[in-house]
Amino acid sequence: MFEKYLKRVEPHLSQSKHIAAPLLPQLQLDAHTLNKKRSRMRGTSVTDRLSKLSAEQKCDIAAREIEELRDEIDRAKEDAEKVVDNHKAVMEEADIALAEIKKAMYEFNRDIVQGAVNDRTKKVMAEKVQRYFEEKIRQRDTLVEKLRLKNAALRGQKRKLNLQLKQKEEMGEVLHEVDFNQLKIENNQYLEKIDERNQELLRLKLMAANTLQILNSYRKKLHTLTLESNRLKTEIGQRHEILNKITTENDQVHHEKKVAKSVNTNLKKQLADYKVPEIMEYVAERSNLYDLQKTVKSWERKVEIAEMALKTNKKTWNKIQTGNQLQNQWTQPHLEMLRK
Repeated sequence: MFEKYLKRVEPHLSQSKHIAAPLLPQLQLDAHTLNKKRSRMRGTSVTDRLSKLSAEQKCDIAAREIEELRDEIDRAKEDAEKVVDNHKAVMEEADIALAEIKKAMYEFNRDIVQGAVNDRTKKVMAEKVQRYFEEKIRQRDTLVEKLRLKNAALRGQKRKLNLQLKQKEEMGEVLHEVDFNQLKIENNQYLEKIDERNQELLRLKLMAANTLQILNSYRKKLHTLTLESNRLKTEIGQRHEILNKITTENDQVHHEKKVAKSVNTNLKKQLADYKVPEIMEYVAERSNLYDLQKTVKSWERKVEIAEMALKTNKKTWNKIQTGNQLQNQWTQPHLEMLRK
């Protein structure tokens, strides 16, 4: 303890020892013995000075060393707290980055791996991938611009606080140790509140992630049910068309049924009113029918002969007209020449 006190109060003693140590191998034997004697004499003088201290002086030295040790412990605690705070900040940053990476992976799987696949080719569409990355880059640029503005605002606030502190120092309103302790207590309270808010924010983020997963599952179910509903609507439309066609056919059948029933009624009435003729009347009617059939056949033959004669006359007439036209073509120039 006293050596430490001497090193702190009279550092030239310890410096002389540290400077002499690397030069010992280079000295000669006489110089080495001379330095040993000098160091021994200096050590004896130091021990003599320590032995001459009173008990009160020793207690004062011990109290000062204890205060110095407490100050060193406090500084070590502050340094350790800074290191712990830095590690906590790094861990929180890593957790936030991990959550963002998980969110980005989930969105990429949802929008690209599953949502950008072409149903026909079963391949990812390049347009959607390009659009996705352009949107992400735009979001990053927006975040960078927002952080840049926030950083500029914090710099302005820091500059303003430094100016206020400088003005207070110039005016003599310097903060005392009690004020610093009060500020430290308030800072610790605010840090605890910030930790609570961070925990609450993390809990809300996890809740939001779970809610998003549930929402996506419901979206998938809604998409499946929408496809099923569209299929059922199409099938219902087809069934309605078939029903309308069947209704039309049914109405047509009912109409035909009414017509057939009317015809059947008329035929039944005619059948009821029909009387079988006498045999002689039947034979006379059959004879008349035979004579009429022979007459029809003869007239049909006469019509065929007349048609053949007409065709022959038409051919003859066409030939006569053709000859007249040729004759006119030959005689017309001669008549014109004679007229001239």
